[in-house]
Amino acid sequence: MIDDLDRIMAVMASSFDPAWGEAWNRRQVEDALAFGNCHYFLISAEGKAVVEPEAAAGFSLSRTGYEEEELLLLAVAPEYRRLGLGRSILDALKLAATGRGAKRLLLEMRKGNPAQSLYSGFGFYQIGERKEYYRTPAGNRIDALTFACDIA
Repeated sequence: MIDDLDRIMAVMASSFDPAWGEAWNRRQVEDALAFGNCHYFLISAEGKAVVEPEAAAGFSLSRTGYEEEELLLLAVAPEYRRLGLGRSILDALKLAATGRGAKRLLLEMRKGNPAQSLYSGFGFYQIGERKEYYRTPAGNRIDALTFACDIA
């Protein structure tokens, strides 16, 4: 039987281009979830929370801090993109984060990430930039952009 971690890893494997080195490995996801302040959400192709034995079309992984929730990962499998699932994941994150006491969402991404339009449309605004923060597997350096979204 497939478990939620398997679902996360399956979506991640299909969603992140290895050229950028953005995907996490299974151990990284397991370790994050072991801390207790990290949370995940799985979405089905129909835009609902995943139920057994359904495969996931997308997921988010976030970390709760004092009055903030940081979006660590969000992915939608390529065959389910442009159907509103990314927005639905963000809606679910906002609801869950508010329930955990968050007043704003945070995220960081590489400059040029096409997901920026999704986040901007949701209300995220840029709050910072880290020059040459990321290193690709090929050794290239890429700037990181940080964003916030007020939810309270």
